[in-house]
Amino acid sequence: MDTKQSRNHDLSLERHVAALMTILAEVHGEDQLVLKAGKLDSLELLQSEKIEDRILALERLVHDDPTIVDQRTPEEAVQVLEELEDYLADLLAKRTVEEELEQKVSAKMQERHLDYIKELRMQVLKEEAGPDNAQTLKKYAELEMLEKRSLSKGTAELMRPQRLEEVVGQDEAVKSLLTKLSSPFPQHVLLYGPPGVGKTTVARLALQYAKEKEYTPFSQDAPFVEVDGTTLRWDPREVTNPLLGSVHDPIYQGAKRDLADGAVPEPKLGLVTEAHGGVLFIDEIGEMDPVLQNKLLKVLEDKRVIFESSYYDPHDPQIPKYIHQLFTKGAPADFVLIAATTRDPSEISPALRSRCAEVFFNPLTPQDIVEIVRSAAGRLGARLAPGVAELAAEYTIEGRRATRLLADAFGVALYRGAAEHGQLEITVADMQEVIQTARLSSYAPTKASPTKEVGRILGLGVSGYVGSVLEIEAVAFPSREPGKGQVRFNDTAGSMAKDSVFNAASVFRALTGEELSNFDLHVNVVGGGSIDGPSAGVAILAAIISAVKDLPIPQDIAVTGEISLRGRVKPVGGLHAKIYGAKQGGVKRVFVPKENLDNLPTSVEGVEIIPIEHVLDFLRQIFPQDLPVAN
Repeated sequence: MDTKQSRNHDLSLERHVAALMTILAEVHGEDQLVLKAGKLDSLELLQSEKIEDRILALERLVHDDPTIVDQRTPEEAVQVLEELEDYLADLLAKRTVEEELEQKVSAKMQERHLDYIKELRMQVLKEEAGPDNAQTLKKYAELEMLEKRSLSKGTAELMRPQRLEEVVGQDEAVKSLLTKLSSPFPQHVLLYGPPGVGKTTVARLALQYAKEKEYTPFSQDAPFVEVDGTTLRWDPREVTNPLLGSVHDPIYQGAKRDLADGAVPEPKLGLVTEAHGGVLFIDEIGEMDPVLQNKLLKVLEDKRVIFESSYYDPHDPQIPKYIHQLFTKGAPADFVLIAATTRDPSEISPALRSRCAEVFFNPLTPQDIVEIVRSAAGRLGARLAPGVAELAAEYTIEGRRATRLLADAFGVALYRGAAEHGQLEITVADMQEVIQTARLSSYAPTKASPTKEVGRILGLGVSGYVGSVLEIEAVAFPSREPGKGQVRFNDTAGSMAKDSVFNAASVFRALTGEELSNFDLHVNVVGGGSIDGPSAGVAILAAIISAVKDLPIPQDIAVTGEISLRGRVKPVGGLHAKIYGAKQGGVKRVFVPKENLDNLPTSVEGVEIIPIEHVLDFLRQIFPQDLPVAN
């Protein structure tokens, strides 16, 4: 090859190497190419004037191999450059495809990013606006307007006692409850008594009293949770139990969405936990489901509610800590139970009674009702005309009903314009109008009197802690044929009263020596009321003797007691209520079985309590001169 051809060949190689180097710089970038040349120990080769050195550097850069050291001859250089050219072509094609893919990926990412931003914006707008629309916002505005509108305080709330000192007629019951609740070791309590005597009011105020004592465990924020036993509904499958709490499974019972999505059961706490540290008051606990009562007893013992669910997995890391706590340790339920009932203690679960102290509220007397009406009138800002309070006391023994009668009479007085002339005055006519409109009848239709009558005596009955006076009468006629007389008795009074008649007939023969079969005898309980128990035995015997012997009986006395075939007076129940009922009826003396004296009140104002052990003890006092006893 001559010199000119050699020069042209070298020039061609120079251009070829320069072109490939330019392409390589575009692929890697000039700065990166210089760094790469430094790492491959090719930087000096790139700056060399020898074409062979630059080809070697190019070869190292393309193959990324610093171990290539062989110099290429001019003939070999052409082949090497062609191979490098093919390699770079493949590299450029690959890079082009990658760039196109990256552009597509970038475009997709940009599109997704814009969608995501749009979704976030919609979510923020939805959270700010909520699920409301124009219609729902209108309903919300209407509710807000209703909230701003209110009437004055209801009369029942206004006239309810605000302090324990204002509770009328229950001094002993209030003291008994306070001693059991206001203690370092408060007890569960059962309150017995008729409706409308203040059981619920006293329970509320008793907790406030206990909070003021430093030695009680109640804090100032101790809760008072109130519930009615008649309205407590629960599912034996524990699907729902508002008293003790229940578990909502994530599939069928509607656990919260975030819990349902993870198949996590949701415990719902009950009223016993809400009352933790305070008082749970259950009114009319005698009406509560017996099974639910037993479950409540378990909580009283453990002071904790245990939750169970087949959906609970203790090893599930997705379950919140509070749910783990409820399923492993349960919910705290350390409270004092105060339960009220109008039922007799014999109708209450013995297991519940054994865990509770018992407090008995007395029926209200007429004087108590008078005091309640006068106090309520003061809270209403009204003046009572003489006789208004006493008139209300004739038609009710419930404090709640007495205040309701007063509220109605207050409305009548307003209607007739009594407030236009100064302080409003409620008159007897106002109260009479209320009584007539409500079609009420006197609570004590049978009244005692200072007279004497033949064949009539007052007995005593009780129903639901409310005592009443029973009018028992008897008439006797000689039978048409000796020994063939008949004894009649109204069946509506009950089988127990009929047994008392037959017992009295046997005792009559034993005392007088006469055959009752020689008389046609008719015994009647006026009003046809059912007598639950044999407590009318003594009264029926006295009425029979009075009718047969024509002996008058004082009408200001009353007697109760079962009579045995040997004439002994046996104890009966409900003596407290019976004595208060006798007082309501104006009775001055009450004869009771001697064996009942241990359970009787020490004194009842206006009523003399006389114990009798044998029927003769009673007969000697009502027939002092003409006692019909055989020798």
